[in-house]
Amino acid sequence: MKRKNILAIFIILLSAVLSIGPLKAQQEQEVFVKEYKVGPKDLLEITVFELPELNQTVRVSEDGSISLPLLGRVEIEGLTKEALERKLADLLEEKYLKKARVIIFIKEYQSKRVSVIGAVGKPGMYELIGRVFLLEMISQAGGLTDRAGSELYVLREEENATQAKLTIDLNDLIINNNQELNIPLMPKDVINIPIDQIINVFVFGAVRNPGALQVKMSKRFTLLQAIAQAGGTAEGASKSGIVIKRRDNKTGKETKINVNLKDIIRGKKPDIELQEGDVVYVPESIF
Repeated sequence: MKRKNILAIFIILLSAVLSIGPLKAQQEQEVFVKEYKVGPKDLLEITVFELPELNQTVRVSEDGSISLPLLGRVEIEGLTKEALERKLADLLEEKYLKKARVIIFIKEYQSKRVSVIGAVGKPGMYELIGRVFLLEMISQAGGLTDRAGSELYVLREEENATQAKLTIDLNDLIINNNQELNIPLMPKDVINIPIDQIINVFVFGAVRNPGALQVKMSKRFTLLQAIAQAGGTAEGASKSGIVIKRRDNKTGKETKINVNLKDIIRGKKPDIELQEGDVVYVPESIF
């Protein structure tokens, strides 16, 4: 009997915890709708109970106004839903009705949207409902794909009509959990996650797994990393006689870079960063 009571209490507590998330989201939605200020391109559904012929769906123009029968052009930018309902009711009561009941439903919040483009699962336009941070928006857009680069850019309109470009290091944001980079978003922000280019590097000769390697261009890829990904040098490999063949993209001319891997391992020489199309050849020792 006691176990059943404990189980029942646990289920009740679990249900309460699970309901907190949706409840909070609903509360944020209600606050957002109440405080939201209408702006250009928003789509409004207007209902006037006393004059059904005025019922219509209109889009706010770029200058922040709408045009309605009987009332003509009405400036509405910066008004909340409730303030706009009162304004339209007052205008109708001045000339046409003793008591007007106006209901506004905002069908599209175009002036409070951000764009997410590039290497995400679902690029597109997203509404800012409440205070939304960068990571939350990336999650809404389906998360990063495996083609995402190491940086993203937030393009933001400034008050003087210029555009600012904020650079965010994705490794620092996600791997290091640097919350200073998890910035709050603003209306009309454009989040651009560039699609990283894949480069091909080839490792042949005395390595355990010779063949082609594919790596992201944004990641610094070196000779030591390439040999490690190829399984390391095989028994009998000549570490002092490695050759990197590199072809110039403009002239097509091939150059050879002779490398002593032992010097790099010992720190006597810097590791060599590889480029698209590089061919690494590890010869066998003649002794």
